Amino acid sequence: MSFTKKAAPVEKKKKGGFRETILLLILGVGIALVLHTFVIGSFYIPSESMENTLLINDRVFVNKLSGKPERGDIIVFKGWNGEDTIKRVIGIGGDKVACCDAKKRVTVNGTPLDEESYLYPDDFPSGDTFKYTVPSGKLWLMGDHRSASADSRSHVEEPGGGFISEDAVIGKAVMRYWPLSRGLIFMRPDTFDKVK
Repeated sequence: MSFTKKAAPVEKKKKGGFRETILLLILGVGIALVLHTFVIGSFYIPSESMENTLLINDRVFVNKLSGKPERGDIIVFKGWNGEDTIKRVIGIGGDKVACCDAKKRVTVNGTPLDEESYLYPDDFPSGDTFKYTVPSGKLWLMGDHRSASADSRSHVEEPGGGFISEDAVIGKAVMRYWPLSRGLIFMRPDTFDKVK
């Protein structure tokens, strides 16, 4: 009889441990889903439009709580075709974006951008000339590989004039985590600090 009394607590402990494991697993999955939905997301790079900053098949972490986009940020947003898209913010509400100045540079509020640090090698700032004022609450977006990017310039004749609403922004790309050999935390280029 003493064996039966000793066996019962061991059996209860086994059941309790199993329940705790299942509960922790469910809790962990729940937390991961909440984080993925509301805080951090992952985005897969499907095209060459952001080369060499981002190559096809790269993966980035996106901060969904990053606040309002700033000039120079790389953002993921609901694009012109309704799909998740990634581009660089060149102009924010109220900015005057134009191309090109005498040295073939994009300007924001009359300030030329020095884009060598992120522009695709031997690419040009823009093959199209343009001059627009970004409406309040909207963004002017361009890819880093300008000759291979269908960005704001490509959609100016459509409703919305090529601009993307700040409400369409999913989040700010903060880090390239794949492939591991090319891991990188993204910093806003200094050239945008000169824009007033």
